Amino acid sequence: MIPAGVPSVPRLVLVTDRHATAGRELVDVVCAALDAGLPAVQLREKDLWGAAVFALAERLRSETAARGALLFVNERVDVAVAVGADGVQLGRGALSLADARRLMPSGALVGVSTHAAVAANEADFLVFGAVYPTPGKSAVGVAPLRAAVDAARPVPVLAIGGITAAQVPEVRAAGAAGVAVIRAILGAPDPAAATRAFLNVA
Repeated sequence: MIPAGVPSVPRLVLVTDRHATAGRELVDVVCAALDAGLPAVQLREKDLWGAAVFALAERLRSETAARGALLFVNERVDVAVAVGADGVQLGRGALSLADARRLMPSGALVGVSTHAAVAANEADFLVFGAVYPTPGKSAVGVAPLRAAVDAARPVPVLAIGGITAAQVPEVRAAGAAGVAVIRAILGAPDPAAATRAFLNVA
């Protein structure tokens, strides 16, 4: 659960994938979304390591902080701590939630990615999906999302996976506290407009 005084989980999170930007520079696309009001970014570049992921995290920390947005780092607790990120997102094979909580500074958020209905235990939020089909992943659907929300209650659940702005009301009706998206913003011809479209319904 998120204690009093700690930032709440945002209703829209942009998950990064520099291969989904239609040839544009990732930070430029993220900045366009931030300027349109994007409240949070999750750095998830699984094929980057060492100095490269740290440098990108530093750039994104600077851009998010300048606009009052949150930055989460996927799995790399060391990078999250080093750049002063607002939280870390844990997936399968990552550090345990307890270890991540111990290493992250007080007030940082710790999220957990899941594909099934699970008790949230000490997580601040869950990210559940893929709700709709995505390249390389089959959809689990809205009914399992609803079950995941019920199992995690009162911990908030963000829906992820093939979500468009038009589908946000459906996932919110299933109980999702918000959505996490990748290509719907990163691959959009106008990332700022796409961000505003999500914010209008999220």
